[in-house]
Amino acid sequence: MNTTVSRALRTTLKATVVGAALALASASSFAQSSVQLYGQVDEWVGVTKFPGSQSAWNVSGGGMSTSYWGIKGAEDLGNGYKAIFTLEDFFRAQNGKFGRFDGDTFFGRNAYVGIESPYGTFTAGRLTTQLFVSTILFNPFIDSYVFSPAVYHVFLGLGTFPTYTTDMGVVGDSGWNNAVQYSTPDFSGLSGSAMYALGNSADHNGSKKYSAQFLYFHGPFAATGVFQYVNFNNSPTDLGSLVAGLKSQSVGQLGVSYDLKFVKFYGQYMYTKNDQDVGSWHVNTAQGGASVPLGTGTVMASYAYSRDAGGLDQMHQSAAIGYDYPLSKRTDVYAAYLYDKYTSQSSGYTAGVGLRAKF
Repeated sequence: MNTTVSRALRTTLKATVVGAALALASASSFAQSSVQLYGQVDEWVGVTKFPGSQSAWNVSGGGMSTSYWGIKGAEDLGNGYKAIFTLEDFFRAQNGKFGRFDGDTFFGRNAYVGIESPYGTFTAGRLTTQLFVSTILFNPFIDSYVFSPAVYHVFLGLGTFPTYTTDMGVVGDSGWNNAVQYSTPDFSGLSGSAMYALGNSADHNGSKKYSAQFLYFHGPFAATGVFQYVNFNNSPTDLGSLVAGLKSQSVGQLGVSYDLKFVKFYGQYMYTKNDQDVGSWHVNTAQGGASVPLGTGTVMASYAYSRDAGGLDQMHQSAAIGYDYPLSKRTDVYAAYLYDKYTSQSSGYTAGVGLRAKF
């Protein structure tokens, strides 16, 4: 390349960079924006035996938390208002596939836009349900789909886990499609939210999901209450594919925790009412647990019990113990064991060790 051409390219590049910098500086005087990439990778090795099934050794994901990555951003609109967005995808590091399972939607964790304001936050898209938030905040194993008794009893039941036969559990996923949510500001530790989701199908305007929740955090004490109603799962009129004649489900859940520093206690109670074309049945669920600091790590223990009245007339019991040890602020190792038992089915168990890295 000759000297004249080289000098011209350098001059053009310098002008472009300066122009871009001036444009950004000008834009920043009107609005401040940010975009963040984040997530976590969680893999574990161990053995799993679901109730009524055979055991299997495996390398799997999401022992303590489901692996995911996400992008979120915010733009300051002035006067206390912000435009926000979030896109989050679950994935399985053990085989490189996206989603929690084959057929899972790509941005299955969250996918929404919204507005934050001094008067609360409004979001629309695919949103994490309030029942999921309530369930994971008030049990010591948090959001573990592998070792948490609370998660087993709430989300790994009715229509979501065909390995074992049960009519217990909650209809639906940890996220709702086609949803809108309003969340209040924090009032001295007290906040609330309401969510509504539609079936988005012609001639099925009655297909809906809605929920409401309060959260309260004050010193060592925390509490929550949530109510959820659904009359479809993934698409309108599909509840009958889960249980013959099932037309709607209502769920109420309460949770409390108290942190004494040397031990933190957790408690939950959930009432689930399933309405059929003829008759109904309900399920009572309770969970109690504790976490205890041990060295720089934490010992976790939890027990959950469910009993249905009507339906399959089942009793479901689960107990788990585990230890989580931080290697750094972003990386931890863990070991855990879960026992799981349904009426008239052989007991199940899961045991393993894992590593979780956040970024």
